Amino acid sequence: MTEAKYKKIEAILKQRIIDQTYPLNSLLPKEIELAAEFNTSRPTINHAIHNLVQQGFLEQRKRLGTIVKRNKITQEFTHVIQSYNQEMDDKGLKAITKVISFDKINPTSEIQSALNLSTSDSVFKLVRLRYGDTAPIVEVTTYIPTKLVPDLNKIDFSQASLYDELRKRNLPVIHVTRKLEVKKASSTISKTLKIKENYPVFYFHSYGDTKKDQKIEYSIATYRGDLNSFIIDLNIN
Repeated sequence: MTEAKYKKIEAILKQRIIDQTYPLNSLLPKEIELAAEFNTSRPTINHAIHNLVQQGFLEQRKRLGTIVKRNKITQEFTHVIQSYNQEMDDKGLKAITKVISFDKINPTSEIQSALNLSTSDSVFKLVRLRYGDTAPIVEVTTYIPTKLVPDLNKIDFSQASLYDELRKRNLPVIHVTRKLEVKKASSTISKTLKIKENYPVFYFHSYGDTKKDQKIEYSIATYRGDLNSFIIDLNIN
């Protein structure tokens, strides 16, 4: 048994769990079947399965078999202000960002209200799909007033962090208010996040302020319900 062999099988099985080739709560194929598929020994398969059990992707039950679970990513941004890249890095995951669109638009009444803008103002609309390793985790649509950061559209946000770029311009986000809803995934978002239509999603509205109490960010983030959980940290006054 070589390390490369079971690690490769482990990665393939994990991806099948993430993309729902193996649905949640379904039985994993038997070890003998997987050994035949991968042309390897049962101990090699057992080693890969054991690792996935330890990671929370699988659960072994007596008399039943190995059950597919879903190891959720615990998101802490409900009580900590940090970049997505930093949060994924803290959890040992590779953060990947795909920029879907980046445009300058006239704000709707909703955006005007969120950012204290007038009808004559414009905003940058940045839409990103963000991954943890190979799994799409969240789609984020962010609105930023162009009058505060007129050169923002020159930045490649598939590589750069929005919060880092604002900090460089002496406009750090120091206070964020978030509103949470739980909704059913639309056909569009289900395709984007690779989940079934009507699956539950976490829907966050975020309102970010700078140190000058300026409204600098309004974001709408749609998180997969099957891969994310959130920490709410409260103190008693």
